[in-house]
Amino acid sequence: MVSLLCCGPKMAACGLVLSAWGVVMLVLLGIFFNVHSAVLIEDVPFTEEDFNGGPERIYRLYEQVSYNCFIAVGLYALLGGFSLCQTRLNKRKEYMVR
Repeated sequence: MVSLLCCGPKMAACGLVLSAWGVVMLVLLGIFFNVHSAVLIEDVPFTEEDFNGGPERIYRLYEQVSYNCFIAVGLYALLGGFSLCQTRLNKRKEYMVR
């Protein structure tokens, strides 16, 4: 029988914690970028030409960074799901008789 278990219990728990933190952090960052928070202007990749076209160009850059944060949230959620499956497989392994 093929086992899908590839992580130990500690690594799976670490993956769960890191993915939970990543989801919370990136959802908040995505929301703040989406509402064009002025505090986060240093994290927006703009050039000097972007300031000449009015605020619409800067707003588009904010929204692009916001979409990138939400894509990363999806990836962290997948990692969390994988870690959760590994945790359950490790718990099932503890109860199996050899």
